[in-house]
Amino acid sequence: MAKVVVLGAGTGGMPAAYETKEILGKSHEVVVVNEHPEFRFVPSNPWVAVGWREPEAITIPIEKYLSKKDIGFVCARVTQIDADNSVLKTEAGDTIEYDYLIIATGPKLAFANIEGAGPEFFTQSICNLDHAKACYVDFQKLLENPGPVIVGAFQGASCFGPAYEYAFILDKALRDAKIRHKVPIHYITSEPYIGHLGLGGVGDSKSLLESELRTKDIKWICNANVDKVEDGIMHISEFNRKGEAELSHSLPFVHSMLIPPFAGIDAVANVKDLCNPKGFVITDEYQRSPVYPNIFSGGVCVAIPPVESTPVPTGTPKTGYMIETMMTAIAHNLQSIIVDGVEPSAKGTWHAICLADMGDTGAAFVAMPQIPPRNITWFKKGKWVHYAKIAFEKYFMRKMKTGSSEPVYEKYVLKALGIERLE
Repeated sequence: MAKVVVLGAGTGGMPAAYETKEILGKSHEVVVVNEHPEFRFVPSNPWVAVGWREPEAITIPIEKYLSKKDIGFVCARVTQIDADNSVLKTEAGDTIEYDYLIIATGPKLAFANIEGAGPEFFTQSICNLDHAKACYVDFQKLLENPGPVIVGAFQGASCFGPAYEYAFILDKALRDAKIRHKVPIHYITSEPYIGHLGLGGVGDSKSLLESELRTKDIKWICNANVDKVEDGIMHISEFNRKGEAELSHSLPFVHSMLIPPFAGIDAVANVKDLCNPKGFVITDEYQRSPVYPNIFSGGVCVAIPPVESTPVPTGTPKTGYMIETMMTAIAHNLQSIIVDGVEPSAKGTWHAICLADMGDTGAAFVAMPQIPPRNITWFKKGKWVHYAKIAFEKYFMRKMKTGSSEPVYEKYVLKALGIERLE
């Protein structure tokens, strides 16, 4: 009997556990290790940050639902991976042995790269649920004492969709509160242009998002490098196309939310020869470590090169559809190795699908493949996307409760977009 340990129980780790258990069957053990006792649906964090969604609505107890599928659960923070001996070590001093490891931890939020950044200092975040709840507290202070707001993404960020979402959702929340006229908003981003998204743009994303920002009276600065953040003041260098600092800005704010750069969590990044310099797991086309053949990885924690060189560093996002197919590939490759005794052959896709809420409307895009040049490029905006994302949240939460191995993006999102399948 093989023991497969899944490290991380997010939107990649939970589906990986369900699908791996289903495909391996009762003869093999699957155990999930996560530092929190509940699953948290990260895509809904922007709604939590303005009070549109209660945290309890986007969380479920992990052990309760995994146990129904005969999947083990250990609630612990892993501090070390002894890859040579196939052992995890926890903060409490316990050890967890594995035959095969699936790393699905998500990222470390590298606020330390920017002086004064992060909830411990002067900027808010929506990258995890605790941060989104803290952001909501700060949002309530904004309602009581309106003033300038800064939203966006720091240099080195690779996840731009939630920044745009929060800017538009915040705009709608402030309009609903009848105080938008008291709150000037700046959108600050390391992208070379609005709508770049870390993807080199998708279709008409530049013109559509620029138009939406203008309509919402949101000013923007691209090629922005945040030099430091002080209490109520953000110091920004604006670069030109040559990568030279051209302008300096010192913007006041009473509320700010910027997406940080990502890195690999320490326990993963510290494993010799497992990761690139930023701590992201290096995998082959089968999601397998070239150095440790019993370690697989998928999701935000894997290494993917930037789409292109930009004046201010930007990373490449790992979108939900890509993550879903990575985890499916891992499950099938473990079946090949453990059950069939053959080499892996399943591969994830490098296509991108995204539903982004914009308050009372939304934007959806398809990029096939994610990195250009592409066979398919599709970007549209409409109120239907807003409702589609609400429905998607419910659909995904139901999947986490039932343990279904159905591909959510292919079954629901592609159908919502009127696309049968991405090949």
